[in-house]
Amino acid sequence: MGDKTDIRERLESLRERVRYHGRKYYTVDAPEIPDSEYDALYKELENLEENHPDLITPDSPTQRVGGEPLESFEEIRHSVPMLSLANARSATDLTEWDARIRRLLGEEESENLRYVTELKIDGLAVSLRYENGNFIRGATRGNGTVGEDVTENLRTIRSIPAILDDSPPAVLEPRGEVYMTLSRFEEFNKKREENEEKTYANPRNLAAGSIRQLDPKMTASRPLTIFLYGVGEGYDVFESHSESLAALKKLGLRVNPHEVHDDIASVIAVCEAWAEKRESVEYQVDGVVVKVDSRAQQEALGSIQKAPRWAIAYKFEPLAGRTKLEDIIVNVGRTGAVTPQAVLSPVNVGGVTISKATLHNEDYIKERDILVGDAVVVERAGDVIPQVVRAIAEERDGTEHEYRMPTECPVCGETLVRPEGEAVLRCVNARCPAQALEHIIHFVSKSAMDIDGLGEKLAKKLFDLGLIKDVSGIYELESEQLTPLEGFAEKSAENLIRAIAASKKQPFDRVLFALGIRHVGSVTARLIAEKFSVEDLLRGVEVEEISEINGIGDVVAKAVAEYFALEDNRSLVEKLMEIGLDFGSIESSSPEGPLSGKKFVITGTLSESRNVFAERIEDAGGSVTSSVSKNTDYVLAGEEAGSKLDKADSLGVSVLDEAAFEELLS
Repeated sequence: MGDKTDIRERLESLRERVRYHGRKYYTVDAPEIPDSEYDALYKELENLEENHPDLITPDSPTQRVGGEPLESFEEIRHSVPMLSLANARSATDLTEWDARIRRLLGEEESENLRYVTELKIDGLAVSLRYENGNFIRGATRGNGTVGEDVTENLRTIRSIPAILDDSPPAVLEPRGEVYMTLSRFEEFNKKREENEEKTYANPRNLAAGSIRQLDPKMTASRPLTIFLYGVGEGYDVFESHSESLAALKKLGLRVNPHEVHDDIASVIAVCEAWAEKRESVEYQVDGVVVKVDSRAQQEALGSIQKAPRWAIAYKFEPLAGRTKLEDIIVNVGRTGAVTPQAVLSPVNVGGVTISKATLHNEDYIKERDILVGDAVVVERAGDVIPQVVRAIAEERDGTEHEYRMPTECPVCGETLVRPEGEAVLRCVNARCPAQALEHIIHFVSKSAMDIDGLGEKLAKKLFDLGLIKDVSGIYELESEQLTPLEGFAEKSAENLIRAIAASKKQPFDRVLFALGIRHVGSVTARLIAEKFSVEDLLRGVEVEEISEINGIGDVVAKAVAEYFALEDNRSLVEKLMEIGLDFGSIESSSPEGPLSGKKFVITGTLSESRNVFAERIEDAGGSVTSSVSKNTDYVLAGEEAGSKLDKADSLGVSVLDEAAFEELLS
């Protein structure tokens, strides 16, 4: 096949066949040929393009591997805003919404009212743009008006066609949700666990993080897919929402399954049915979206603020199960917080077997009258974090007993204290082994000293073997101590020792953050490092002096002063100075980002630890404090938010749930 024309024709034929069969497999889940045959076609196309690189086209199926890494994402203003949705929690809410819709439309127009229901996928919302049938751009939802250009990352997703079928309009902006199936998520996490890499809390976080990778090759390595559920620009060519979904499917796009209803009773029945069987689908869903079908009626109803009147999200209750509370144990965290944890008879909740669940603190147990031996209800907050929400008191038989929090640390034996105004008991022994391990894990993390190759599992192994007892011991490791360990050879051991030595050059503010002082995030550490030298801190700085720094409150100032007032802590810092860590330089400037200058308070149970959210806030230019005041810009609230939420309401401080936080962060 030496003739250029013949080669070009063969390439076009192969591309068309690979596109067709890829769409059958990835988009409609109806493959027509065996995987081996598809792989052979793909391989032939790949080889032919490799031998004739001048004939490679941007829309070729082989070009989904991802291009060069980006320095940052460009902003894209949506031609039609991507609105959020109001929530319904019950059948009554849906009935009231239906009555409101009918009242706004009027009696005559309401006679033709129809609704469409679709499962609400828990992923990352994106908008795609096709011009003359060619995919040219893709963006995240962002704040609904402006999103991030993630075109190259979206090109790597095989269920997003580069070219549309049939006869598409000149401009079309399908919108949908990028997500990962539960089975692919489990496989992905299992592989990371085997490689001693950090696993992800849930598919939603993984999908969102994958699309926002600056390196498209990283996105391409992750098994993402998409469901389309609407249209931005180009919607005016359709008379109804159901018609637009049918058209998208005909064009070769993967469309969210949906049903059309003539009345709200049918809608309620479907919502309640899905609430019972949501675990039957292969992806995370957190509700059902209900939309008025007619486009003309949608336009007549319009929107209020950032939500359309013509659509609403029926939200499911958190996944729950009942089991027996066998015992209560306590965990000691990095900052000395002693947290009670329920030991449960294993119970399956949402496809996950749960044997332990959080009980938050001593007050939480007392307020809910939870006894050891109780039958209890367990929920997965945000469908992720297991927590005991209540005891089934009516089933008690007298064998249950009250739980009392320990008065001494279960790890080191130090007397526990409960600081004034806090709900958490703490071990104040800086040498406590439990705190030491958590401190080491924090110290080596990417946002702290960023020691490449020294992750959580290896840190725990080195600690358990007695090779390191505190963070200073990291710098005393020798390659000869590492080579006998499983997974290490001479070269890998030397690489780790080099990475440890390189971390000594991290600036003072990074070291200050790595020390793990309570309430001190990366932004706060930078503010302190700009004001005080390490010698100042070691000599002792008054709370009032620290709180004079703009952006630092009394709680943080007190935590810093108390840390450096302890002899053990001062000794550790002095030892790190002797080892050669850089306590002189600081980062050149505070990070700029969408949250620059904004002050946050985090409260309640979220899908990941508060530290994870605090790091994300600080990386985006914001700061995190521990108490709500008139200077607080936002409160990020999870389940069981408590008194901080009440304080925010009384002061008029904006309260965000996780979804709103993601929008703000974008």
